[in-house]
Amino acid sequence: MTYSLDFRRKVLEVRDRDRLSIAQVAERFAVGKASVMRWLKRIERKPSGFRRRKLDVEALAADLRDYPDAYQYERAARLGVTQNAICYALKNKLGVPHKKNAGTSNAWKPPRGAPFKTGRWPMKRRDVRWFGLMRAVLL
Repeated sequence: MTYSLDFRRKVLEVRDRDRLSIAQVAERFAVGKASVMRWLKRIERKPSGFRRRKLDVEALAADLRDYPDAYQYERAARLGVTQNAICYALKNKLGVPHKKNAGTSNAWKPPRGAPFKTGRWPMKRRDVRWFGLMRAVLL
């Protein structure tokens, strides 16, 4: 609930007239200290407007048809909104929970034990000894 402009002016007039502190004025009129401090900075209320929806759902549906493999951040840049707005609209407005791309699930995977996974080639104990011996001979 917001206080009227007349009430705000009255509170500040009493503060100036009786030379009260912010806490004393707040206690006398049963309002918060933060409210009185805010009124000292700006007595008028901030204008409140309606929330503007920036994302056009039809434009997003057209973008889905035109660019089916695009990432959400790419769609957001094209439509001028954030990636979170794209995610929300895809999920709740259009019923598209995530990108379905069958080609990525059947993609090539490195073999087990390859250096892609561990960062090094797997060596057996005898290989380590042989490698250490060859390194000592060559150095």
